[in-house]
Parts: sequence; C-alpha cells; structure tokens
Amino acid sequence: MSVSLGIPTLPASAAAAGADAVAGAPRPRGESALLDRFGRVATDLRISLTDKCNLRCTYCMPAEGLPFQPADRLMQADEIVRLAGIAVRDLGVRQVRFTGGEPLLRKDLVEIIAAVAGLEPRPEISLTTNAIGLASRAAELAAAGLDRINVSLDTVHAATFLEVTRRPFLDRVLAGIDAAAAAGLRPVKINAVLLRGVNDDQAAELLAWSIERGHQLRFIEQMPLDADHSWERTTMVTAAETRARLAERFTLVPDAAPRDGAPAELYRVLTPDGSRELGTVGIIASVTENFCGDCRRTRLTSEGAVRSCLFSHQETSLLSALREGASDHELAELWRGAMWAKPAGHGLDTAGFVQPERTMSAIGG
Repeated sequence: MSVSLGIPTLPASAAAAGADAVAGAPRPRGESALLDRFGRVATDLRISLTDKCNLRCTYCMPAEGLPFQPADRLMQADEIVRLAGIAVRDLGVRQVRFTGGEPLLRKDLVEIIAAVAGLEPRPEISLTTNAIGLASRAAELAAAGLDRINVSLDTVHAATFLEVTRRPFLDRVLAGIDAAAAAGLRPVKINAVLLRGVNDDQAAELLAWSIERGHQLRFIEQMPLDADHSWERTTMVTAAETRARLAERFTLVPDAAPRDGAPAELYRVLTPDGSRELGTVGIIASVTENFCGDCRRTRLTSEGAVRSCLFSHQETSLLSALREGASDHELAELWRGAMWAKPAGHGLDTAGFVQPERTMSAIGG
C-alpha cells in the first residue's frame, strides 16, 4: 500500500500510521531536508526517551501521576540511534536534544548519547532534565559526548519547590546543576515557568541567582499541556509581565544578535542604572508572542512517533514502520511527509483551539 505525497510503499499498518498526517497536499520530491508547506526547515530534533518522571509538577502532571507506557512500546537504544542517524545523515538535522519525561531515568542514556555523538556529521547534543540524579552522572554524560544541558528549575526556595513539584528534592537538583557545571557542560541553561501567586514574585531573584553562577536563565510561558487541563490564558504569567517583574531589579535591553530560529527572545541584563552588563536572560513566549513562523523543530515521542508541533493532534509512527522492516529511505520519506503537513501555527489564538490529550511529559519538550 502506498500513501500520498510520494511516500514509498510500506507495510500496510506502517503506511496507515502516517497517512492521516501527510494526506492532502502534494510534496515536492527529492528534498533532503524536513521542509514544510510554509518554507520552514526543521534542523532541531527533540527525542523523548521516556514518559516517566520522578516529579509531579502542578503544570504538567496530577499528584497521583499518569499511566506510563509499557517498556516494549518505547524506542530501544538501537532504534533511537537509527532514527537519529536518519535525521542527521539524510534529513539535515544538526541539533539533537534528549527530553522526557525525565531522560535520566533511562539507564542506557550514556550509551545512547555516545552512539549519537559518533554520527557523521556529528550533531550538537543536549539534554533537558530536572537534574535529580545528575550529580552522579554529569561527568560520564559529558565524557560520552553531551555538549550542553538544560535544567528545569522554577525556584530556589525549598518550600516553593515542594509546592510546585510535590517533591522535596531541591537539594538534589542544585547538586546536579553544580555537577554539570563542574563537568564542563557550561553554560548550564535553566528553564523556569512562572505561576501566578506561587513563584512569579521570585523572577528577579532567580535571575540574580543564575547570573551569579554563570548559568543562562530562560523563562517559559506556561502552556496548555497539563494533565488536568486546568490551564487558562487569563491566569498565566505572560512574557510582558515577566519583563515587568525583572525590570523591578534590572534593566533589560533586547539583544541585537539574530534570533536564528531560537525559541527564546534574548535580553542583555544590566544594572538598574544601565552602567554595567551582568549577563543575559531569555523569554520563551510560546503563547503571547509565538515564534511559529520560524519554528525549526521536529519531535519524536518516546514511542517513536513524529509530532510536527507540540500541539498536534496527529502523530506519524516511525517506530511501527521500523519494526515492520522499513528501510532508512522509507523512514526518511515517511518523516518528510509528516513534516510537510506541519500546520502554520499552534492555533492558541483561534476560537477553535483544543488542547491535545497528551501532556508535556508524554510528548517530550
């Protein structure tokens, strides 16, 4: 059976997995890149390694957790490396970031990173983690080929950390950050979500803490990817509010360097009188100042499905095709077709927006 857009003949169930996502618009043949209908090219691959997590952040998971995928439905190490190899060798991907859930829960993480670091051309390899357990693994991850690390940290106050994550593990996170810096994974990037009435009054303090330690802080607007579906646009802390909070203690000046597809809008951080530069801060305004028009990301869930957008309601399973014997060329074509169908934007500003069923932990950031 073959599907539209020039997808090669695949086993029936594998082809069906991608048919809905790619049908409807002819795709030019012969591109090596992950091109979509709006001229965007994906060069940044996010690979989720697991949907499991050892925190229960209020903006992601319910207190009781979520049902996790059985092990046999997740990509195995060799499957991850094969798909990453196709992305790098055949599809023009230059950056690979491992996410979760919590990727440190994969016991084979070091082996996966080492294998991806051995690909030609070698991609830049990063990891997004909550840093629990990182203190004992940072050095081996760096030795395996990890280039940089992003740590999710919304506060440096133990009581607030417990309120947000429902776990008393702040000391472990801070130890992991210190270990990452010591292992040469610098600059450590800190990802923070501000929650109204919880930690939004700590924004400037968290920035000062990050600058003092040489870390790069990124504030991320809370997105409607929570399991409880309790997100409301009217109560989220916006990018404009974040800038106002930071301005209470610092002067922010937009960075003149080209954004070049990066999700964060960068600002130079100066003293209140503007006389001395202290560092930089990024603000990822996915909701109120979206950057969909220059999105360069493609995602694989832990079950090996392509998601062209965080807010997609469709996925295209590469893992099913792989396990049914598809060649690298067939997998690359299936991937190209899924990305060709990428929507113009996430649609959060439209009246008909519907939050996807999958949470951030299940999708991968």
